[in-house]
Amino acid sequence: MTRTSRLASFVVAGLLVATVLAVAVSPFASSEPDGLERVAMDEGFMDTATDHATADNPLADYGVRGVADARLSTGLAGLIGVVLCFSVAGGAVLVLRRRSGPSRSAQSHAAASSRSAESG
Repeated sequence: MTRTSRLASFVVAGLLVATVLAVAVSPFASSEPDGLERVAMDEGFMDTATDHATADNPLADYGVRGVADARLSTGLAGLIGVVLCFSVAGGAVLVLRRRSGPSRSAQSHAAASSRSAESG
């Protein structure tokens, strides 16, 4: 198994694990308020809270707007998040790889080719 195929297998396995967790496990997350909301409730200033700038976003509050089933909405939001994260990370890798020049394997292959040409 080559280095590239091992890396591809690792990335695909990571994508599958993240997708399963996002789609199958996230709908079972606690619906209780998070730490900051809980403190605001306990200390009595929850009613002064305002919505953030992205509160009207289609993926706000861990769900997909327009999907009636809460578990499905949460799972879809998780799936969309996984796809977006892997897309951004993959794009960053491609950009950084292009900026850094040829890969080490390409350089070592070129060096081996030139050595064999010199000796032959």
